[in-house]
Amino acid sequence: MRNLARCVFHEPMTFPISKLPNTGTSIFTHMSRLAAQHQAINLSQGFPDFDGSPRLISLVEYHMRAGRNQYAPMAGVEVLRKQISGKVETTMGVSYDPETEITVTSGATQALFTVMAALIHPGDEVILFEPAYDAYAPTVRIFGGVPKPVTLLAPDFTVDWEAVKRLVTTRTRLMVINSPNNPTARVMTDADYRELARVIRGTDCYVLSDEVYEHMVYDGAQHRSAAHYAELRERAFVVASFGKLYHTTGWKVGYCLAPVELMAEFRKVHQFNVFSVNTPVQYALADFLDTPEAYLTLHEFFQHKRDFLLQALAATPFDPLPCQGTYFLLADYSAISDLPERVFCERLAERHGVATIPVAAFYSRPTNQRLVRICFAKREETLEKAAERLLRVNDA
Repeated sequence: MRNLARCVFHEPMTFPISKLPNTGTSIFTHMSRLAAQHQAINLSQGFPDFDGSPRLISLVEYHMRAGRNQYAPMAGVEVLRKQISGKVETTMGVSYDPETEITVTSGATQALFTVMAALIHPGDEVILFEPAYDAYAPTVRIFGGVPKPVTLLAPDFTVDWEAVKRLVTTRTRLMVINSPNNPTARVMTDADYRELARVIRGTDCYVLSDEVYEHMVYDGAQHRSAAHYAELRERAFVVASFGKLYHTTGWKVGYCLAPVELMAEFRKVHQFNVFSVNTPVQYALADFLDTPEAYLTLHEFFQHKRDFLLQALAATPFDPLPCQGTYFLLADYSAISDLPERVFCERLAERHGVATIPVAAFYSRPTNQRLVRICFAKREETLEKAAERLLRVNDA
C-alpha cells in the first residue's frame, strides 16, 4: 500500500482567467429550454421540425454498409469536393479548384471558426454588422481580436458604408458579412457589394462571407455572393452549409471556398481542429448533389412557408418586417408591450406557449426595438398552431 503520509494535498486549482468572461449560455439554449419546460411551440432555434430527403438518409446508410467509415481526407472526400465545384460553377458562374480551393468542414460554424483562427492575431480588428450571428464576436475574442460592431437598425437594416469606411484602420484584418442575413432576413444588394469592395480597396482587410442561406432568397430576387466580384473574391472566404440546404442541421457538414493562397492557411488550422468530417455522410452528399432540383427549388419551398406564416400573423397584433431571405422572420410587438425583448420572449413562452428569440440578443450593445425572431422552417400545422396562440396575445 502506498504511504499516504507522504502525499501532499494542494488547494483546489482555480481556472485561469477566462478568454470569454462575459459569455454565458446562448439565448438559443435558454429559449429552447424554456420551450421544453412550458410545452411551448419552439419557433426560436433555427432548425426544421421535419426530416430531409429519405433518399439522402438511405444513401448515408448505403455508404456506411459499403465500409466507408474511416477517416476521410483532411480536405474532404474528392468526389464531394468535385461535386461542390460543379454546383458552384453552375449556380454562381464562378470556378473553384476542388483540389486546392474547397474544403469540407464540420458545419458552417467550424468553417467560420477556422477562418478567424487562420487570420486573426492579437490586436487585430474585425468589423461585424449587428444584429449578427452570436458566434462571430466570441470567436474573434478567443484569438485576441477586437470586434468592431456596425449597428444596423429596423426596419430596413441598411448599411452606411461611409460609417464603415471610418472604422477601417491599419489594424482591420477582417470584415464579416452574412447574406441572406440571420436574423434580419435582409439580402445584400449589388450596390452593397460594390461599396464593400470600395471600402476595403488598398487595405489588408479580408472578407468572411457567411452564405449558408444562399438558396433561400425570395420574390424573384437572386442571391449575390462575394465570389461574384473579382475584387472581393481574391480576398474572400465563402462559407456554405449542407445542413441548411438539405434540412439536416444535426449532421454538421458545410464547406469553405477560397483562393488557393487563403485556403492553404485555412487548411493549416483545419487539420489540427477537426482534421476530417463524417465520411459516409460526405459520400452520400456527393451522390445526392446529382439531384439539383433539391436545392434549386428550395426558395419556393420556404417562400411558401414564409407566406403561410405572414398570412397567419395578419390577424395577430404582431407586425412582420420584410423578409427577403433565410427561414427567419422578424415581428414587431410594440402594439402589445413596451417590455424589453428578452423579458417579452420569456413571458411569451411561459404564458402563451410560443418560443421566439429577442433580436436584442444579436447586438453587443443594449437595444430594444420590440422585435422577435421567428423561425418558419416548420410544418404548416406547427406554424398554424403557433399563430392560434399568438392571436390570443394581448399582453405579456
